[in-house]
Amino acid sequence: MSPPRQDATDAHAQGSRAARGAHNLLLRIISAAVLVPVALGAAYVGGVWFLLLCGLAAGGILWEWTRLVTGRSEPRLLAAGAAALLAAVVLLGIDASAAAAFAAIAAGAVLAGLLALRRPLAQGAATRMLWAAGGVAYAGVGLLAPALLRRDPGFGLTAFLFLAAIVWMTDIFAYATGRLIGGPLLWPRVSPNKTWAGALGGVAGGVAGGTLVAYASGCCNLTMLGVIAVVLSASSQAGDLLESAVKRRFGAKDASRLIPGHGGLMDRLDGFLVAALAALVIGVVHGGTDAPARGLLAWCAR
Repeated sequence: MSPPRQDATDAHAQGSRAARGAHNLLLRIISAAVLVPVALGAAYVGGVWFLLLCGLAAGGILWEWTRLVTGRSEPRLLAAGAAALLAAVVLLGIDASAAAAFAAIAAGAVLAGLLALRRPLAQGAATRMLWAAGGVAYAGVGLLAPALLRRDPGFGLTAFLFLAAIVWMTDIFAYATGRLIGGPLLWPRVSPNKTWAGALGGVAGGVAGGTLVAYASGCCNLTMLGVIAVVLSASSQAGDLLESAVKRRFGAKDASRLIPGHGGLMDRLDGFLVAALAALVIGVVHGGTDAPARGLLAWCAR
């Protein structure tokens, strides 16, 4: 039997953890109550406002990635990435081709990789280049994928809502089913809390959310869109694991503390970024570079 003093200490520690958990949950709710309407409002308005929001988010992601892999805000790497993001924003703002915007991001990634050779990052030369270039590419996805999907005047808003519903419902259902059912862990070396039950529950939630948006928007071929929702839900969870692996590689719990209760932008947008990239690829393959949102959603028989 534990001594009374030890029992009191354990009870106090459990009470402190519960209080911190409740406080963190409150912060998460408040942050979500502010950020979600901003994102939905910008998506509804579209145009330059949504493009600017994507650009700001991409800039924040670039800053977090750079601090994560270098241990500080490296000015030259940030300047190279920021210049690439700004160029891509301007190109999309003047309705330039998607290829031109992608070229700007690619050029920034190459420049950041070359600049990384001049500053030790505690890895070999090739690895330094890859981590630096990867940050610009990762932030570039955060800008280009949602912006290119949304700028379709006919299907852009629906495509964003379809994608957002899948990502958000995946996250909610994965957390709920994982806590409720438990069971074998999905990838304990990278994320010690995610379970297979949570992953499957997340896919079910993502399919439900995406199909509901598609049905409410009058999209045809819900079966095909359900299959796409499975792919995007799995991509969202893969993005979450990818970001967890990067943070674990550099010994960080959160990418930053930009969002109270949530960590950083990378922590909140990790799944969205990879799912948005998957949605863009599907849309481009099916509908071409000029209409990726239509390619993502329009599967009616011709």
